[in-house]
Amino acid sequence: MSEVIRGGVNEEWAYSEYVVAGDFVFLGFCVGNVGKSVEEQVHGALDDMEARLAKVNLTLNDVVKVDILLRDVWNIPVMEKVFKERFKGVYPARKTVGTDFAHVGGPDGLQVQIDAIAYQGKKE
Repeated sequence: MSEVIRGGVNEEWAYSEYVVAGDFVFLGFCVGNVGKSVEEQVHGALDDMEARLAKVNLTLNDVVKVDILLRDVWNIPVMEKVFKERFKGVYPARKTVGTDFAHVGGPDGLQVQIDAIAYQGKKE
């Protein structure tokens, strides 16, 4: 049985940036560019995701599932535009839900959070 590895542990907020369990890497609370436009926040969340994936030698191409939290689900087309640019046809399965974030900045702050699962199995 393989060991579970937790990286980027944040004691203040009680979470891990990533957890490696077997062939899968779980990423939670990917955010960035908080307070800027929704498009910039989606890019920021994916930048955060890429940085975490790089710590375990993976890329966005290794992401197989994402859960996206949006303050306003009517911004799904904006998110999809960014995903087309960043994933370039190698799209993960996804679920998108609307939520009110309890975050510094209130309604003008956090608009997007992305959680992800990446696969680090055998590479060809």
